[in-house]
Amino acid sequence: MATGITLKPIASKPPVVIVGLTILAVLGFLSVSRLASRFRQEEVALGRHMYQQGLAELRAGRPDQAIEDFRAAITYDDQYAYQLSLARALRDTGHTEESETYLLNLWEQSPQDGAVNLALGRLAAREGQIEKTLQYYHNAIYGVWASDADANRLKAWLELIEFLLQHSASPQAQAELIALSAEMPRRPELELQVADLFEQAQDHEHALMWYERTLQVEKGNVAALTGAGNAAVSLGRYRTAERYLQSAAKANPRDQEAASLLRTSDLVLKADPFAPRVYGTERNRRLRSAFETAGKRLETCEEDEDKAGGAETESNDLQPLKARWDGIKHRVERLGAASSDEEQDEVMRLVFDIELATAQGCGTPAGMDQALLILAQNPNGVER
Repeated sequence: MATGITLKPIASKPPVVIVGLTILAVLGFLSVSRLASRFRQEEVALGRHMYQQGLAELRAGRPDQAIEDFRAAITYDDQYAYQLSLARALRDTGHTEESETYLLNLWEQSPQDGAVNLALGRLAAREGQIEKTLQYYHNAIYGVWASDADANRLKAWLELIEFLLQHSASPQAQAELIALSAEMPRRPELELQVADLFEQAQDHEHALMWYERTLQVEKGNVAALTGAGNAAVSLGRYRTAERYLQSAAKANPRDQEAASLLRTSDLVLKADPFAPRVYGTERNRRLRSAFETAGKRLETCEEDEDKAGGAETESNDLQPLKARWDGIKHRVERLGAASSDEEQDEVMRLVFDIELATAQGCGTPAGMDQALLILAQNPNGVER
């Protein structure tokens, strides 16, 4: 039959059939691959579009909408950056558990990634977990960054220090500042910032050093002058404080804080009878002034305690000081050029004892009494 005649030549040549079918299969595979590739490209493009849209929502202050955009981006293209952005947005909107899940998954993939460790550090900081915060911030500081490594490390380090100060962890903050200051670039604005942080951490010695380093480059920097004066006051170095505060007050007469510290510094230095180059008549004048000031402070403190009532113990503690004051009053009034070192020392020991005792019983004094109290607390350091 005709049908049998037409099929026989083809059937008798199996290689030709196989080749033909293979070609058809390859063409079909290429077609499907091209369709799949185009589909994948469209998914990637959609993911990128949703990601960019999410970033725009964040900039516009709509984090909840940004979260939805990031979720959509991940469904199209599960990229590392998309997951990190979603985790950050979740953290910043209070979804801490879900945020931590994403971040830990990313951390397991790349435990040295600086950005992921910083995100985990900020999450721990938000929850007030000091040890975890330290751990992740250290990982971020010494981790791997895709770009701007030095700038990102510095930013993370400063963030960590601010966190520690906010949580009254001054010793840890001091340790981080010392480590940072050994590695940071020498820039006046950064040195000033570090000096301020040292001062906040109650490390006045390092604060003064970094304020002075700033002033080596920018001699007229008012913030550094004021900071150096304040740090010197905290260290009891009133001669140094006076020098910096005079320059600060001259540069900015409206700075009331600097002016107040300058007045105190000046008062302390002028009240000290044993200051360098103070002898004879001037020394005796200062001794008599200090003695009279302390006597009035003692009297006022006793009167205040009597009025308040219920302070019999404190009042009794002041009685021996009153007896000592009365006992040497006439000798102090007759102090002259021939007064001995022993007499002068006796007067100031009593003045210091009175100021220290009344500060405990009647609170921190002001004016000359404050100056004498400062001298009592640091008799050898004010001239530094």
